[in-house]
Amino acid sequence: MVPQPVFVLASARSFTTIVSGLLGQHPQVYGAPELNLLMTPTLGQLVRGTKVVEFQLHGLIRTIAQLYTGEQTMASVDTARRWIQKRYTWTSEAVYHELAAKVAPLRIIDKSPKYATSLQVLKRTRQAFPNAHYLYLVRHPRTQGLSMMKLAHGALAGINRSLDYSTDPPTVDPQLLWYKTQRTVLDFLSTVPAHQQMRVRGEDILNQPEDSLSKVCEWLGLQWDSSVFEAMLRPEDSVYARFGPYGAHLGNDPNFLRSPAFRYQQIPAAKLAGPLPWRKDGMGFLVEIMELARELGYE
Repeated sequence: MVPQPVFVLASARSFTTIVSGLLGQHPQVYGAPELNLLMTPTLGQLVRGTKVVEFQLHGLIRTIAQLYTGEQTMASVDTARRWIQKRYTWTSEAVYHELAAKVAPLRIIDKSPKYATSLQVLKRTRQAFPNAHYLYLVRHPRTQGLSMMKLAHGALAGINRSLDYSTDPPTVDPQLLWYKTQRTVLDFLSTVPAHQQMRVRGEDILNQPEDSLSKVCEWLGLQWDSSVFEAMLRPEDSVYARFGPYGAHLGNDPNFLRSPAFRYQQIPAAKLAGPLPWRKDGMGFLVEIMELARELGYE
């Protein structure tokens, strides 16, 4: 059996990039960029599908280039694209198994953001890897919403139709997408054995990295000591922690690729009560969102 991946599930803008970057430097795992591989049943559908835009393939292309040529250059990107073309008819599961076998005995860390938005895709991850682990990463809906709205003036929320239609015109409101994503992930995890899942607040990892990361490693059965912790604090050492060559330059958050180093910081506690800064009508969080956020440990 190939090593089972660790899937990081979270809303967009929930510290997934830095957390996955830290975990990816553990000597027993393979920190991949965003693979997005299981978004469709077959590899051909992924490459030619209408639900995937070109830049969402960059992480997969860079990974194939690195694994099969040992480098990420324009020439190796061409090699990776030919590798993909030869496998168009393969199931995404079969392709993923080949990559997992290639990095064995390491385990792939996969934080593809789109997985958490689709129950169908999440079921596909379980079908492909029945013994995979799922790290459910959460973030306070207020700070997550602020981060969403800062990104291209809320374009990400708008593209994902996180819209409040009770106003005219509809109001872009990221709390709706936050809620939908949490419900999707929680519905899926209700079908996953308890020992294969762990929930952690992103704020806790950034505020207390040693304590939080040691618990994650213990859950995954990974070794832990001071040298491992020091290695995990250097996400910039990853071969994917920089922009790739022309034709596959992304594969991760551009802000991280510009400056991938981990910096100790204290994330201040946010509050659920009060008006939302991205709304002009003084509205706060919806009742159901406040209830779910409290269940996840926020006030």
